Amino acid sequence: MNVLKAVSMPAPKRLRDLIREIRSSRTAADERAVVNKECASIRESFRDQDNTYRCRNVAKLLYIHMLGYPAHFGQLECMKLIASPRFTDKRIGYLGAMLLLDERQDVHLLITNSLKNDLGHQTQYIQSLALCTLGAICSSEMSRDLAGEVERMIKSSNAYIKKKAILCAFGIIRKVPDLMEMYIPATRSLLNEKNHGVLLTAVCLITEMSEKSPDTLHHFRKLVPQLVRILKNLIMAGYSPEHDVSGVSDPFLQVKILRLLRILGRGDAEASETMNDILAQVATNTDTSKNVGHAILYEIVLTIMGIQSEAGLRVLAVNILGRFLLNNDKNIRYVALNTLLRVVSADYNAVQRHRTTIVDCLKDPDISIRRRAVELSFALINPNNVRGMMKELLYFLETCDPEFKSDCCSNIVIAAAKYSPNKRWHIDTVLKVLITAGNYIKGDVVTIAIQLVSETSSLHAYSVSNDEVISLLEKILANNNSSVVTKEYAITALMKLSSRFTDCSARLRQVIAIYGSSTNVELQQRSVEYSNLFVKFDNMRPALLEHMPLIEAHPHSLEESFLDGQEEVNLLADASSRTNGHGGAPNSQLTENGDIMGILSNTSPANSSMDNSKSGGGAADLLDLLGDLTTDPPPVINNPVLPPAHNLLDGFLQPAAPQTNLVNGSSSPPPMTVFEKSGLLIEFTCQRANNDPARTVINMKATNSSPFPMLDFVFQAAVPKSFQLSLQSPSGTTIPPVNGGHITQVIQLNNPQKQPIRMRLKINYNQNGNSVNEMAEVNTFPSELWQ
Repeated sequence: MNVLKAVSMPAPKRLRDLIREIRSSRTAADERAVVNKECASIRESFRDQDNTYRCRNVAKLLYIHMLGYPAHFGQLECMKLIASPRFTDKRIGYLGAMLLLDERQDVHLLITNSLKNDLGHQTQYIQSLALCTLGAICSSEMSRDLAGEVERMIKSSNAYIKKKAILCAFGIIRKVPDLMEMYIPATRSLLNEKNHGVLLTAVCLITEMSEKSPDTLHHFRKLVPQLVRILKNLIMAGYSPEHDVSGVSDPFLQVKILRLLRILGRGDAEASETMNDILAQVATNTDTSKNVGHAILYEIVLTIMGIQSEAGLRVLAVNILGRFLLNNDKNIRYVALNTLLRVVSADYNAVQRHRTTIVDCLKDPDISIRRRAVELSFALINPNNVRGMMKELLYFLETCDPEFKSDCCSNIVIAAAKYSPNKRWHIDTVLKVLITAGNYIKGDVVTIAIQLVSETSSLHAYSVSNDEVISLLEKILANNNSSVVTKEYAITALMKLSSRFTDCSARLRQVIAIYGSSTNVELQQRSVEYSNLFVKFDNMRPALLEHMPLIEAHPHSLEESFLDGQEEVNLLADASSRTNGHGGAPNSQLTENGDIMGILSNTSPANSSMDNSKSGGGAADLLDLLGDLTTDPPPVINNPVLPPAHNLLDGFLQPAAPQTNLVNGSSSPPPMTVFEKSGLLIEFTCQRANNDPARTVINMKATNSSPFPMLDFVFQAAVPKSFQLSLQSPSGTTIPPVNGGHITQVIQLNNPQKQPIRMRLKINYNQNGNSVNEMAEVNTFPSELWQ
């Protein structure tokens, strides 16, 4: 019956016919149809236990697997082919095992016994199949079971079997490094072999062992003279057709030996000294007209730079890379630039000699080469060549792709700040960057430019004249492409300049007045408000438009994200941690009034330093003292009255209001002292707002009677949840000594429930090189502020 069935069934397609049919498919759907049909036929053949065409079906299945289609149902058929006594069946079976099996498959364990049997086979080709498969798919268990067989085969006299066994040991060590000690004795004698295949695999095995274990690395350092001798024989040997590649004797073995020498010589002066001569010999005798020679020279450069080589060798290595830069092959030029970027820190002066060639690479049509050339150019800038390098980089900035402009701008500004010969050149360079890059510059670059011009008052007239500034702002206002926000800033800038450019005050007033009839409400509002300042409050205008303090940022700060942000302050965390530390009541038992009293009762009023510990999970239930306080000064806390959009005048006229406002028809309460310690005096002048009885305006004034100035002064405040607090920007951050000046800050407090006002303060400043952190509590506010 089986004979009749075999006669009646047609023979399955040959592999070449399947490949031809799949390749002739015009669409992906046609290809899937062919593959599905063939997979169904192969499955049917497997179910019928057809041994005649099993090898052919598995071969077709492997091709289908290579195309990306599922072929897992052929795993057991691979096992059957491996168990077959025929070499052709074993060859396809082992190939299928390497492609379809891995250690995650349970079927993987079934192959161990077959591998062990074939490793002891009399035929070297079957042994080779088993060794290749074991090295490719070995698991930890399989490696431990068969490691002894592999170690025995490494000692074989057959070079073919020996190199296969060495590669299998390489795979086993990668999977189970603990088995490394088993192969060390057998590896020692491998470098005495004459067969280049055995030498190549032996060097790969020693390299892997040396990278895996420091002890093994120290052991194999004894082999450096032997490796040097092998390398010398390679370059001195005559023509050998078996190993010659483009006139170079076995470049693959040379590259592997050089890499092993780099590993063995790293951090070892004696080993490095031993290989110095041979490295120089290989570098000078290698033919550079072919790509094979370039590969060896590249490995020579990495080896010289990776060991403790002589200074002359390092110069030779950099010169080799310099010759690579002149090569017509863009891949070789890219490799040279990339390697120079890695070694520039090792031999800076040697790389500097090739600066002209590196700068020429900025004009290369290949974008990857230009990118590496830019990075290397910035690494080569120093005080001696900064002018010439900046000229080239600014020219590159004009013509480079948009993706380069942003980073290039930042790097130019950093380099200019580090190596500028004088302030005038520095300002010129930064201004050229701003003009050239336009909208591609980062915000930090603009900030640095402002900082640079602000702190160089002696060059203000050189940078720009008064008329030029006013004319530029007029052009911005008249430009139809300027946005409304830009025009608002321009009008505000003109207003601020009126206190500086006193000789141009009439012109500025005239320009601002033009927009009093603007159709845009925001521009009209600013124009009218600023014009009123000229007419009604001209005596107050200079005080309202005082100079802003200089930006407290170092020009080099682009290297460290420019603004590092001050240390975060969390008064709630400190308060809650103190409460918990003193056995405070559970969170659920505290009312709002009890919250603040319970927290404040466990801290000293004016002498407790801030604790940086974080609050516990329930801290927010105790008291949200600073729930809306930002960490960067000046703090702004949930202002309940939202200003008009883009209202740039806010805060100009507000500070003057407390001098004339009344509380219920009477004069304001007298100033109250809220903090006094170590020469620092803080006073509050309080009043209720006329238009909102629940709103209180507090003017904070801080003076310093000590003989030393108080720097980086930061004032913060917190209130219970039922209040809303808003702190406006302070008038400065430095309090002069001996009452020579003061800092003011406006606090706006909203008390909708008209409860007694309680406030907690935190004061930070630096004095005489010491950082001072103080806390205080204020609960003596006049009752007329909320009644």
